[in-house]
Amino acid sequence: MTKRKVGIIGAGAVGATAAYSLSMMGTCGEIVLFDIAEGVAKGKAIDIGQSTHYAPNSTIITAAETPADVSECDIVVITAGVPRKGDMTREDLLMINAKIMKSVVEDVMQYSPDAVIICVSNPLDVMTYVIGQMTGWERNRIIGLSGALDGARMAYQIYKKLGFGAGQIGTLVIGDHGQNMIPLPQEVQVGSVDVAELLSKEEMEEIIERTKNGGAEIVRHLGTSGYYAPGRAIAYMVEAILNDSKVVVACSALLEGEYGYSDVAVGVPVVLGKNGMEQIIEIALDDETKAKFKTSVESIQSGIEVLRNNQFFN
Repeated sequence: MTKRKVGIIGAGAVGATAAYSLSMMGTCGEIVLFDIAEGVAKGKAIDIGQSTHYAPNSTIITAAETPADVSECDIVVITAGVPRKGDMTREDLLMINAKIMKSVVEDVMQYSPDAVIICVSNPLDVMTYVIGQMTGWERNRIIGLSGALDGARMAYQIYKKLGFGAGQIGTLVIGDHGQNMIPLPQEVQVGSVDVAELLSKEEMEEIIERTKNGGAEIVRHLGTSGYYAPGRAIAYMVEAILNDSKVVVACSALLEGEYGYSDVAVGVPVVLGKNGMEQIIEIALDDETKAKFKTSVESIQSGIEVLRNNQFFN
């Protein structure tokens, strides 16, 4: 992987923050931004490009005029999509974003046929599944941002409660990237200490709730969803792939029998390396967690079913 080129489709707050984070780390040789809103990718590419003067390594930041300019990328991050508006049903939103995804993915297949795709568009797990269906690519090249972000939000809540251990908190959040996400306190360590030694069950329950509502809490204050944490989480995943780090992180992955499910994308722990998702790690789930995971998978399947019923995959 010599050129280390990353395409980011959707140069809104999340996509641009991912580009900025990558450029500050000096991870890529080149980042190309594309957005359908005129001038947005260009303006942000100039601004981020100027910021790289003070970065440890120089990164070339360009704006694509057309989808054809997002070519020969090692990784393509897709953040394109519309947020849900007041009168929109879940079904409306699903169909609109799936259609956007279809046109984006067709371009990626044509111009960056060897890329790993990281899906950030919502509803995340359904859109990750859509990419799998559209491309027909081997599943290691298609992953969705889920647990990398949700895990960071969980670690933040644990640190706020403890007041120590920042940067040492290992978390795991599986399931869908939404209300049915499953933070797993039994997998959490601070340094090498199990979190159960440090926090009561009640405190952990509160942390789980705050993690689940991590995005909504930011919306309440800002009037818009967060972008620094998602942008950094995307950059972390990109770095892991480009640097062949073999890190374990939860991502939305296409299952083929793991955890007892197939033909669905859902958040599970995976190993990220130069081939994208190098391995899915199957951890033992207790009965309570299995039931929660089933609810999570069913909520994703219901979204996929909406698309099927609307003949989207035909």
